[in-house]
Amino acid sequence: MNNKIKELAEQSFDIIKDNRGRVEYSADSYGIEKFAELIVWECAEQSMSIGRYNTPSGVTPDLSIAIAVGLKKHFGVTE
Repeated sequence: MNNKIKELAEQSFDIIKDNRGRVEYSADSYGIEKFAELIVWECAEQSMSIGRYNTPSGVTPDLSIAIAVGLKKHFGVTE
């Protein structure tokens, strides 16, 4: 599992270790919703981060802000 996704999962789900030390995640509907919101938040933050730098991608700061705000609005994620 990607380290960032693992970090978000640990913030959202109950962690259960079996007797062999394997980790499993247990989630209720709140945990699943929180995990989804954290992923959207991370995507929006990445958009903002890309716009902070003049990269050859052509993404301007205004465009990156519009993308970040649009993602949060579309998924109903608030600060």
